[in-house]
Amino acid sequence: MAELAALFAASFAAATLVPLPSEAALFAYLSAYPERAALGVTIATVGNTAGGMTSYAIGRFLPEGPLKQQPLEFVQRYGVGALLLAWLPLVGDALCVAAGWLRMSWPAALGCMAAGRLARYLAVALIA
Repeated sequence: MAELAALFAASFAAATLVPLPSEAALFAYLSAYPERAALGVTIATVGNTAGGMTSYAIGRFLPEGPLKQQPLEFVQRYGVGALLLAWLPLVGDALCVAAGWLRMSWPAALGCMAAGRLARYLAVALIA
């Protein structure tokens, strides 16, 4: 159970401003427990999505003012679907914050974030 808690924590932290490679954490877990691939992918996806939703919540509470223009414009242009790319390093955090700041629907944001992150972790599982 400690290994699942560590995987969740690493995945959550990686979705915030902490520069952790959650893919490496999942890869290590899958190398140690290949028979638990579905569980590992699920825990990593839930942890990483929870971290992304934390960034979204931070965006909701930011006062009106200047945000980085590129992520904001990208999310305004493509809508909540832009969060399918929220798993990308560095830019993903900004996309989540921008979506929160723009007051996008949180269920839609959650669904798009989870779908993008799940796809990434499934790719890692196929490689492992």
